[in-house]
Amino acid sequence: MDVEGVASADRSETDDSSVLDLRPIVSWQQNVARPIRRVALIGTFTPRKCGIATFTGDTAEQLARFHPQITVDVYALDDTADPQAYEGIAGTIAVGDSRSYEEAARRINESGVDAVWLQHEYGIFGGPDGELVCHLVDRLAAPLILTPHTILNEPSPRQRTILEHLVQRASRIMVMSQHSRRLLSERYGAPDSILQVVSHGAPDRPFGRGERFRRLLGLEGRRVMMTFGLLGPGKGLQAVIEALPQIVARHPNAVYRIVGSTHPNLLAREGEAYRERLMAKAEALGVADHILWDNRFLKNDELLDQIEACDIYLTPYRNLQQSTSGTLSYAVALGKAVVATPYLHARELLADGAGVLIPPNEPAAIAEAVIRLLDHPEELGELQRRAYARGRKTIWPRFADGAAALIEAAVAPPAPRAPLTATPGLTAVFQIGDATGILQHSVGIVPDRNHGYCLDDNARALMLMNVATGLSDGERERWSLIYASFVQHAWNDERRGFRNFMAFDRAWCEELGSDDSNGRALWALGHTVEFAPSSGIQRWARQWYDKALPACLELGSPRAIAFTMLGAAAMLRAEPGHASSRMALEHGADVLHRLLGGARRPDWAWFEAVLGYDNPRLSQALIEAGQALEREEFTAAGLETLEWIAGQQVAASGHFRPIGSDSFGQEHAHLPFDQQPLEVQAAIEAARSAYAATGDERWLAHAKCAWNWFFGANDRGVVLGDLATGRCRDGITPRGANENCGAESILALQLAYYSMLALAGARSRDSTGEHIGGRGRLVGQSAADTR
Repeated sequence: MDVEGVASADRSETDDSSVLDLRPIVSWQQNVARPIRRVALIGTFTPRKCGIATFTGDTAEQLARFHPQITVDVYALDDTADPQAYEGIAGTIAVGDSRSYEEAARRINESGVDAVWLQHEYGIFGGPDGELVCHLVDRLAAPLILTPHTILNEPSPRQRTILEHLVQRASRIMVMSQHSRRLLSERYGAPDSILQVVSHGAPDRPFGRGERFRRLLGLEGRRVMMTFGLLGPGKGLQAVIEALPQIVARHPNAVYRIVGSTHPNLLAREGEAYRERLMAKAEALGVADHILWDNRFLKNDELLDQIEACDIYLTPYRNLQQSTSGTLSYAVALGKAVVATPYLHARELLADGAGVLIPPNEPAAIAEAVIRLLDHPEELGELQRRAYARGRKTIWPRFADGAAALIEAAVAPPAPRAPLTATPGLTAVFQIGDATGILQHSVGIVPDRNHGYCLDDNARALMLMNVATGLSDGERERWSLIYASFVQHAWNDERRGFRNFMAFDRAWCEELGSDDSNGRALWALGHTVEFAPSSGIQRWARQWYDKALPACLELGSPRAIAFTMLGAAAMLRAEPGHASSRMALEHGADVLHRLLGGARRPDWAWFEAVLGYDNPRLSQALIEAGQALEREEFTAAGLETLEWIAGQQVAASGHFRPIGSDSFGQEHAHLPFDQQPLEVQAAIEAARSAYAATGDERWLAHAKCAWNWFFGANDRGVVLGDLATGRCRDGITPRGANENCGAESILALQLAYYSMLALAGARSRDSTGEHIGGRGRLVGQSAADTR
C-alpha cells in the first residue's frame, strides 16, 4: 500500500446484518451500562513515512478527540534497520523478531485491553509475506479487529493462507470499500456478520478557500493540479507529464505540483533515478517550468493546506485493484475536483458525478479531462461542490463514530451472574445417548452418529450418574448400567486394556485405546466405588477396578498416571486398606514429582515443557496423593504447581482463560484459543482438592472464577452453559462460541456443577467450624454434599 493509506465506500451502505450476533443459549443476560473501553492498536505509526502509519496515527488521534471514553494503546511496528523516535505509545514490535511478537502479545494480554485492532499489510510484518503476523494474533486473547489494507484478488498460496488465518481469528473486520467486503466474503471465507464498512476518515474544513492557500504558496493566478504520495512507477505520473504539453498550450498558467518523497524501497534500489527520469521527460517535452517538485513526505496539516491550494487533484494510478487511498478521501472532503483512473476506491467514492474517471496510461484522456474543467469554470466549481458534499459523509467525526461502533461490536459483553442454586437439567445428557452409551459429538445440538462413542465420555457419564441429583432410583440405575456396560465391554482381555473408540454400528475402531482413556476408565471405576448409590454397581466397579489396575500401573502418559492416581485416591477413601491403590498412589506421585524436578525452571513450575488438556489434573493428583499418603512434599508440590497453572489461566481483568488447544506442542508457551470446557472442569475440581487440603479460600474464589466462564465471564462474553437443559457448547474460538454441544462439554458443565456444589457445602461447614482438613475429606464427602 502507498502513502494514501486506506479508504472505503460510504459507511451508510452497511446494514444491520453487519452487527455480530453473539446471543446466548440462555435468556437471562442482564443489561449493563456501557463501560469505558481500552484498545490496543497495532500498525506502523508516525513518524514513519507510510500510509498505514498515517492511518494508525489518525485513528488514535480521532478516537481521542471524538470518543475520549476509548483509551488507545499504540504498539508500533518498528524496523530495527530504520528505527523511529515514537511518542506516546505503549510499546514497539521489532518486525523481524518472533520473540518481539510474543513479548508484545504477552504485554497486551496482561494489560487487560477490551480489544486489539490490527492494521494488516503484507509488507509491514516480518517473515515471507509478513507471516510473523500469525505468530502475533495466535497469542492475543482479546477480541481481534482486523483492517486488511491489501486484499488481493489473486494472492500467492502463502498470501492467501496468511489472510485466511487472520480472518479466522478476527471477531470483526473493518474494510474500506464495498468491493473489499465482497472479496473477503467470497474469496477468503469471512462471514458477512463480522464485516463492517467504515469509510476512511477525512478532514472537516470550510469549502472554497483555494485562492487563500494559493497565495500562501506563491501561486496566485495559477491553475494548480496536484498529486501527493510516495513516488514510484505505480503512481502514473509519467502519463500526466506527457499530457502537460496539451494542457499548458491551452492554459499557459497551469502548473502541476508533484509532492512526496521517493518510495523508500525504490530509493534503496536505485536512489533518485526514477524522479530524475521523470524530470528528464519533462525537460524533453518542454514542460519542466510547469512542474513544481516538493520532495518531502508532508505532515498532515501541511498536506491538507497544499491540497486546499489545488484546483484539480490527480490520482492516475496504474493499479486498478487499489481499494484504498487516503489522499483521495482527503481531496474529496476538501472539495477538490478529482481526475482519477478507475481503481476500486475511486470508482466507489467518485460515483454519481463526484469526480472524473479516465482510462489508465492515456495522457490524451488526462489532457481532455483537465482542459474541459479549466475551460469551464462553472463545471469545475460544480464538481468541487459535489465532491465536498460527498466528503461530508467521511469527515473525521463520522469515521470516529464508525470506529467506536466497530470496537463496541467486537468487545465481549458483560457477563451475567451465574446462579449456583440452579441445578443443570439432565435433558442434554440423555438426548445425546442411547442404549449403547453416550455419543461423542453433535452438530449444533443434534447428536452426530458419524463419530460414534468413546470410552472417555462414557466413563465421565458414569461418574455423573454417581453424583447427579433429581433422578429417580430407576432412572439413575438405567443410565448407570448403560455407561457401566460400555466400560465393561471396552475391556480387551488379550491386550490387558480398554478400547476407546466405537463406531455407531457398535464395531470397535481399535484393539487398545490411549493411555489417557485407560487411566480415565480406572478413575471412573474408583469414583463409582466411592460414590455410586447402588451397592450392586459399587461391587461391579470394585471388581473391574482390581482387574484394570495392574495394567494402568504401566501407563506412561503423565495424564494417564494422574487419572490412575485420582482413581486410586477415590478407592482409598472408600477402602483405606486397599494396598494396591496405595502402591499406585506412591508410584504415580514419585513419577510426577520427578517430572516436575526435571522440567521446571524459574518461570515454568510445571511437569512438562508443554501444556496440554486437563492440565490441573496433574496437580490435583499430587495433592490427593499427598493427603492420602500423608506426604507433605507431594501436597506442597501439587499446590505449588496448581497455583502456577491457575495463574496462567486468569486474565488481567480477572476472568478465567483456560489454556487453549493451540498451545498443544508449544514449548514453554500457552495460547488463548481454542478454549474447552474440559479444562474449566479440571480447574474447578483441582481447586476443590486444594481447598480440602488447605481450607484456603483463594481456591474457592478460583473455582468460582472458572465456573463463571461457562456463563459469559470469558474472553468473548459468550454464554456456553444452558442450565435449563444442561447443555454446553463445545468451547470458545477467536470468533466466539463453538455452537456444537458434544458429550465432553455437556459432562464438563455437569460435573463442574456438582464440584461447585460440594465446595459450597464445604464452605458452609467451615463457617460453622466443621472443616475437617488434613486428610482432604472434602473429595470423599461429595456424595453426601450432592444428594
